[in-house]
This record gives sequence, C-alpha cells and structure tokens, in this order.
Amino acid sequence: MPKKSEQYQIIFFNVGNVLLFYPIILLIPTIFAFFFPFEWMHILAFIISSAVSLGLGIFLKKISKLESSPTVTVREGAVIVLFTWLSVVLIGSIPFVLIEHLTFSQAVFEATSGFTTTGLTMFQDVEHASKLILVWRSLMQFIGGAGFALIMMGSVIGPKGFGMYHAEGRVDNIAPNIKRSARIISLIYVVYAVIGVISLNIAGMPLFDAFNHSLTALATGGFSVKNASIGQYNNLNIEIVTMILMFMGGTGFGVHYALWRGNFKALVRNGEPWLMISTIFITTLIITLNGLGKIFTNFSEGFRQAIFQTTSALTGTGFSTVDLSNPLWINFGVAMFILTSLMLAGGGMDSTAGGLKQYRIWVTIKVVLHSIKEFLLPSRSVTKVAVWKGQNRNFVSYEDIKEILIVFSMYFSTFFVGSIILSLYGYSLTESMFEFSSAMNGVGLSVGITSSTMPLGAMWTLTIAMFAGRLEFLVIIYALSKLFIDLYDKIKKSKL
Repeated sequence: MPKKSEQYQIIFFNVGNVLLFYPIILLIPTIFAFFFPFEWMHILAFIISSAVSLGLGIFLKKISKLESSPTVTVREGAVIVLFTWLSVVLIGSIPFVLIEHLTFSQAVFEATSGFTTTGLTMFQDVEHASKLILVWRSLMQFIGGAGFALIMMGSVIGPKGFGMYHAEGRVDNIAPNIKRSARIISLIYVVYAVIGVISLNIAGMPLFDAFNHSLTALATGGFSVKNASIGQYNNLNIEIVTMILMFMGGTGFGVHYALWRGNFKALVRNGEPWLMISTIFITTLIITLNGLGKIFTNFSEGFRQAIFQTTSALTGTGFSTVDLSNPLWINFGVAMFILTSLMLAGGGMDSTAGGLKQYRIWVTIKVVLHSIKEFLLPSRSVTKVAVWKGQNRNFVSYEDIKEILIVFSMYFSTFFVGSIILSLYGYSLTESMFEFSSAMNGVGLSVGITSSTMPLGAMWTLTIAMFAGRLEFLVIIYALSKLFIDLYDKIKKSKL
C-alpha cells in the first residue's frame, strides 16, 4: 500500500486528469448556438467554466508531481470520487449563475440535481430558460447517470482505476478489463439515447424536446423542457416511449450486457427486472383501484396515470403526467405512501437509478426465504444463497449481507432525520417525507416544496440529501474518515 503522501499524489493526479477532460463536456452546449443564433452571448459562460476546470486540472496535476498514475485502490478511489463530484458540481453551477442569474445556493442545487440525476429544479418557468442551459441540464444528467467518474475513468484513467470503479458504486464489472467495462457501458448508453431521440420524435415530440427528454429519461434524471413535464404533451405514445426509456435506465448495465450478448438464460434468471416489473404492476393496480371516484373518473385513466407515476418513482426518474402538488394528490394517502416507498426502493444496481436498489431488496428476499428453508431442513444440511447479477451467478456472503444492512440503516436513518428537518420549516410530515425521499433517492418528483423561494436551510438540506444519496453515503463516510484521520495524524506528528 502506498504511503499517505503518495496516496494524495495519486488523488491529485487523477482528479486533475478528470478536470482536464471536463471542459470537453462543458463546451458541448455551445454547439447548439449554431441552431439557436440568439444564444451566442451565452457561450462565454461555458468558456469561463471550461477555463476554471482546465486551470484547476493543470494545478492539481502539477502538485501531484506524477507523470502517470499507479493503480487506484478503494482508499484513494473514495476520495477521488468525492473530490471529482464536488469539483464538477461547483464548476458546473457557474453557467446557471452567469446565464440565468441564480444565486450560489440555487446554482449548486441545480447542478447537484443534474449530476445526481435527481431532477428537482429551481426553475419555475423552464420554458423561458436559455436553450443552452436546457441542453446543459440534460447533459449533466446523462453524464451523471452512468457515473461521471466511471466515464472519466474509462476515457482517462484506464485499467488502473479498479478502486475508483468500486468507489463509484459499481459492483458489476461486466468485462474482465475495467476500461473495457467503462467503454461497453458508455456504448450501450449512447445507443439507447439515440434510439430514444428517434422514438420520441416519431411519437410526436419536437426534435429538441426529444433530444433532451431521451437523455434525461435514460439517465432517470427527470429534467424536462416543459413546465408540466411529460404531462404537457398529453400524448399516450410519448408516455409509453418515455416509460420504456425510464425502465431501461433503471435496469442494471449487467442485465443490458447479457441482452446484448444474447445470453437469454442469464437474462431470465436475473431477479431485479422481474421484481421491478411486478412491483410497478401491483402498485399501479392498488393506486388505480383506490383512486377510482376520487381522482380518476375511470379505470383506464387511472391506470394510465398510475403506471407512469409508479414507473417514474421506482426508476428514480421524476417525470410526471400529473400535478403532484395538487391537494387531491397530496391528500391521496395511499398513492403518496406508495410513491414515497417506491422512491426509497429505487431501481437496479449498476443502473442510472438511485434508492436502496432492487438487487439489495432481491437479495434480502432470497436470504429470508433461505432462512425459512434452512429451518425446515435437517440440522446438518448446508446450503447457499445464489443470486444472478448480470451474466454471473453469485453466492451471497456475510460481507454482502453486512453491506446491505449498513446501506439500509443509513438510508432509513437519514430519511427520518431529513424529513424531520424539512417539517421544522412548516411543511407537513407527508410533504416532507415525500420531498426528502425524492431528493435522497435521486427521483425529482415534487409536491411543491422545491422552489427558488424555499428557505435556504431547506434548500441545502435537499442538496446534501441528493449528493449523499447518489454516492450512497458510504463513499462519503469513507472519504471523510480518511481525510480526517490523515489530518489528525499530521497534526499529532507536528506536535511531537
């Protein structure tokens, strides 16, 4: 294991490398100025952001004193991921300040919501926002969905980024080579996005809208170019295509890779997609039947609205076809409870979705059933719990169960504390629980709490929730623990 000074050289080098690459992404929105000539004056904001990223990247690489990076372990990987996300969020917030004149807190909120693929927004009238800003919001979610650090790792760091891969929350290395895994994921992601743009356009969505919604649906992000989200189109074909994109985004990349490889045996044996489909179907029926005569006039209307909202909530997308801030929906207790629970559950592991993840829930179900089976078997019987993940059949270990319990406890304790904090600002407990769950699990559905005029404390509560939820708490805890311990050791040595 490298010395502490060498570890920080590795950290500075790799964060610097990412920030040198970041300007390429920052400058993509400027291309759209050719299609919207009245946007030329906004190009400067992205040039300034790129210059900041470039300058900081050069500085970090220079102080690292490294020509190339040694292998990144999980210890350095956690700190690299934390610093990378903090850097790209802060630099990515600059265009919001310079173009839309958001305050620092509002801009950081918007950028965090973008990169964490949450979708909660500070814009009250997004239809009058700059086209370049709309593209930037969509790009943030598209890049953040696959994992910004993962894409940078595949393009910049290469096969030595094993620790960074796992610190990013990726447990499904779909190819033996880490760099190849990153590139396969990127390829799948881009191909789906192109298909999504074409499909939405054919379904009746204007091309610019289709481009943005395809990126944010696949990223399970939820940023829309319409104030009323997907509901503004009132088009069943658009809703169906969007739901398919949301489901694909909420499905783990390992499952997609099995599909691409034609490994249908592994595809069928993966429990996550089946759990997601059955959950969506059952909860849709419950909401529909309970809403008849209350907010739905007939079954078909109820089913159409319910299935879109449940798919959006479970996959962590945040698109909506109804106004959830409407008192009819806020007071529809069954629906609000179900949607809040679905947001907590989240989509597939290694997908663009947030939440507890279907894989952890599936493993928990399998472990419980296995415990019952073991109880009924003869005392000397030895059995193992096998779970399919992508193309691999894995046996559940003690470490897996421990990790699941830690994540579950972190999520629910944070959810409880965060909901209480929001309620202290005068919001009802139901509204607070829904909004905090939406932020923490990267969903973006809102009951109206999120706005540019919300209390600053509530705004930062949701910002921290989005950031911590995207990195699943443990990465932040590990990174901060390392930083504090190393700082403490340095202070202690200086006093000797």
